[in-house]
Amino acid sequence: MLKKMLHNYFKHLVEKRGLSAGTIRTYRNNLMPWVEFLENEYKSTSPDPNINSILLRKYLAGRRQKSISVRTLAGFISALSGFQRYLLQEKKETQYICKLSKLKYTEKVPDFLSQKEAAELAELIEKDNYLAWRDYIMVSIFYLSGMRRAELAMLRLHDIDLKKHLINVIGKGNKQRFVPLGDVISDDLKFYTNLRNSFVTGKSAHKGYLFLNYRGEPLTMRSIDRIVKKYCSRLGKRVTPHMLRHSFATHMLENGADILAIKEILGHSSLATTQKYTHLTTEQLKVIYKKAHPRA
Repeated sequence: MLKKMLHNYFKHLVEKRGLSAGTIRTYRNNLMPWVEFLENEYKSTSPDPNINSILLRKYLAGRRQKSISVRTLAGFISALSGFQRYLLQEKKETQYICKLSKLKYTEKVPDFLSQKEAAELAELIEKDNYLAWRDYIMVSIFYLSGMRRAELAMLRLHDIDLKKHLINVIGKGNKQRFVPLGDVISDDLKFYTNLRNSFVTGKSAHKGYLFLNYRGEPLTMRSIDRIVKKYCSRLGKRVTPHMLRHSFATHMLENGADILAIKEILGHSSLATTQKYTHLTTEQLKVIYKKAHPRA
């Protein structure tokens, strides 16, 4: 029964909260092992709310022995908290609920490119055909907008307003936001869309998507990862789309942008999420040190 309630919870998250398939997959990976663990523990006895907390400690200890990070387990606790609230709301299977405590972990500073590396990245792509232009525009938008991979994959032609220099983005929870575009990328986008329209003539029914593969079909997440990795490897670094998002936020802050404005552009619901980008780079620390210390 608990497993059935878990599936109902996932359905609730999609229908009522508009969560994406990727987010639901993360919830499933977090919660399914716990539900299976509980069902196994209570295989021959009835659930007992008095020992659920003991079982939770046993479960967490077992996960740590499998080298699961504290950060990942903290994500599990957060997901479990939401699931338990759902059980209370539905008044079903509440005998499985247990008291939760927060797990403390050190927040990892996001990896990012230097401003010099980001400038070099666009120059590494030789724009000599449609696919190369597609890759150039894609990598540029990642860095210039801070967009998430799933958001970029879903972009359609009508989401781009070249006159107002804006991109209409549908983010997590189907929340809409508008991301500004610079003059240079707007001109490049205009050229790209004309090239793209010629490329897809007679190829596919998916003509509304901004980024297409050689068959005229929308790009998959895996394809986007592969394209970014292909060009970024020329910098001698392993770079992901999310790292370009981190780079966008970091460089905006380094150049004096207001953190609240960055929060809106990134589509964060909480300022606390954006504040992880307020770290200082090594070079900035060196400059501050030399200016401030009398013996530097």
